[in-house]
Amino acid sequence: MKTRELGRTGQQLSALGLGCMSMASDYAYGPSDEREAVATLHRALELGVTFWDTADIYGFGANETLLRQVLVPNRNRVFLATKFGFVADGAGGTSLDVRPERIAAACDASLQRLGIDTIDLYYAHRIDPAVPVEEMVGAMAALVQAGKVRFLGLSEASATSLRRAQATHPIAALQSEYSIFTRDVEAEILPACQELGVSLVPFSPLGRGLLTTTGPQLAEKDLRRSMPRFGEEVGDANAPLIAGLKELAAAKGCGTAQLALAWLLAQDAHIIPIPGTKQRKYLEENAVAADTELSPAEVEQLRALLAAHPVVGARYSEGALKLVNR
Repeated sequence: MKTRELGRTGQQLSALGLGCMSMASDYAYGPSDEREAVATLHRALELGVTFWDTADIYGFGANETLLRQVLVPNRNRVFLATKFGFVADGAGGTSLDVRPERIAAACDASLQRLGIDTIDLYYAHRIDPAVPVEEMVGAMAALVQAGKVRFLGLSEASATSLRRAQATHPIAALQSEYSIFTRDVEAEILPACQELGVSLVPFSPLGRGLLTTTGPQLAEKDLRRSMPRFGEEVGDANAPLIAGLKELAAAKGCGTAQLALAWLLAQDAHIIPIPGTKQRKYLEENAVAADTELSPAEVEQLRALLAAHPVVGARYSEGALKLVNR
């Protein structure tokens, strides 16, 4: 597995990471299977996919606990990222709480569930306009000073928030949704990351399975049922784009997912996508993308296809969109 530097830290990470959100929750992309999830983590180690991403809210802590089984005996082989910010509201939902006074407790709880002494990369899951970024990052920086966290990151933050955070303490990574289907970050956020020396870590780099999945195919509890892009009103509107991607992938001699990930990797040397999966077969398919290089002509072909067939449907509902890029 090729590697890429995390920001300007000198730390080398696998060029493709592993998003672990779906491993311990039926809410994320259909039913989970703990045995297969654990086998997937072991296979990731074999493939050199050693940058793992989770969060305390995934499975309401169950995801971090599951990772512990493989993480603890292989601690020196895994670069572990987790996030804080969302908390259970007692009614099956979540609310955002990034107040400085609760950050240390959230970190300690994650460390206990993960069974480790130090989190490699600790993200704030979202920005709350009611909490000054400087105060939030200042509390996160105290965790670095205490030896509980190595590097700091933000998730779904605007370029303005990123700059304010960077002025408080070095930020190693910004996690944002970025894929062939979601390119909002190209306007301001990606340039800000390049300017500040911050790695961009795209989550959902395969569009949450839009390449292969439609709304009617989703399980009853699948979170994508609430996303407009998978709704009935969108229907087959994205079919021409997906067909074009499959055609280009066939001409390249690779899978469509590999093409989509290779396109992301080609956008900047400090982009480190974290395609999520809980199955070995998809992990293996995704890992090949690290060695799939696109020529300038192929990159241009993809851009022309995207221009001809813009994606239809927002990535989140209107309410959820209020929590991103703030």
